[in-house]
Amino acid sequence: MIPPDTIYIATGNAHKVQEISEILGDSIHCVSMKTLEDVPTLIEDQDTFEGNALAKATQMASWLARRGLASGHWMTLADDSGLEVDALDGQPGVRSARFAADDSGVDGNASDAANNTKLMGLMKDVPDASRTARFRCVLALVQPAADGSPEKHWTFDGACEGVLQHSLSGDQGFGYDPLFRPVGYDQTFATLGAAIKNDISHRSHALRKLQSLLQS
Repeated sequence: MIPPDTIYIATGNAHKVQEISEILGDSIHCVSMKTLEDVPTLIEDQDTFEGNALAKATQMASWLARRGLASGHWMTLADDSGLEVDALDGQPGVRSARFAADDSGVDGNASDAANNTKLMGLMKDVPDASRTARFRCVLALVQPAADGSPEKHWTFDGACEGVLQHSLSGDQGFGYDPLFRPVGYDQTFATLGAAIKNDISHRSHALRKLQSLLQS
């Protein structure tokens, strides 16, 4: 495939944009939707990571195409990712960002602090041997057609296995990073720092699959 000059990333999360930009490198200009004007709210109402990622990337591509961007030199990228906890039957999963908000009935995402507090409460009596979990990510890349409909799309998945600590540790990450200790390490994602996290994270595994396609 011919790699795009620009990838528009369907997220307002600055941490995700930075991580994606660092892994894909300088050859592709990564643009956050947060820097664009009048971006519509992207609907993610699917029950799988793949479904939500593809929905967001497709909506973003259609909106950009309607604005008159030339086809063929840009694509859109979206991710859906979250934490799957074995002791909670895979929760919070696709509801990871909204985990605590579900209890209040409020629309939108909850704060990281609220989500972590809820998770620690649910896991307080779970023994160490049963605190296994994984971060999972699915990326969707969409190449739009001239009329704004998706001409082609690709999806890429990645996972990082680990365990949940009993308390928060570290301030360098976001989301559930202060609770998640990846297999093979004795520190959480929020303590290990961006360089190590970008090498072993669920998103990095998915992004390297994307990188291989762009370089093929």
